[in-house]
Amino acid sequence: MPSLRLPFVPLDTPAAPKVVDRATWAAACEDLLVREKANLRESDALAAARRRLPMTPIPPDVQVVGPDGSVPLLDAFEGRRQLVGYFHMWHDDRPWDQQCEGCTFFTAQVQRPEYLHSRDVTLAVFCEGTYAESRPYADFVQNRLPWWSARGADGLVAGRDFGFLACFLRDGDDVYETWWTTGRGTEAMAWSYDLLDRTVYGRQESWEDSPDGWPQQFGVEASQFRTAGRPTIQWSVTDEPVVDGIPHCH
Repeated sequence: MPSLRLPFVPLDTPAAPKVVDRATWAAACEDLLVREKANLRESDALAAARRRLPMTPIPPDVQVVGPDGSVPLLDAFEGRRQLVGYFHMWHDDRPWDQQCEGCTFFTAQVQRPEYLHSRDVTLAVFCEGTYAESRPYADFVQNRLPWWSARGADGLVAGRDFGFLACFLRDGDDVYETWWTTGRGTEAMAWSYDLLDRTVYGRQESWEDSPDGWPQQFGVEASQFRTAGRPTIQWSVTDEPVVDGIPHCH
């Protein structure tokens, strides 16, 4: 098999920060650190507020589909007390390069859940597609998380569009939802975004507030999660060219 490759265009821009001596640079970093610490304290306060939210019951008859067929949602906890679920969009009968680039991006970031397990938390993917059609996709992108189909699990999805993140608590055989988010809230899963936000050029996306001349070649509406026609992470498992890699998740 040919060597795998990620097609990309190297940055070619003369734009860069002003050069100063180390003392001036260190002083600027210290000034910014005040704001960064305040931001962390506010994040801690928000987390404390989440821990004080009420919770709502999940109907006991909710079923999801996995390798052993239809099973109660309780099985997705894998015996643990807590469950974090990412609800993955799916496009029936579409080739893999046309599956949801955003959902593929977010789930690719969280493939080592051992630390969550040490806190009695299971992390799982609940797909909008059928298990029979979507599970091979999970294998293709080398997903290591538990993969379930939530098609028809109306009491779990509760009328929401897929592409969301939700947390659940088990009390015996009863399951409760404790928190959920969608849109940019799912960036909690994206460590690469956190690191890019600390680099000089940032995410290089068109919406960012950056100095004049900074590269911003990536758009929004899901195109930022694609490279050369397919979800970017797929280039780690294939180098097959794409004929019609159209973004479908918005």
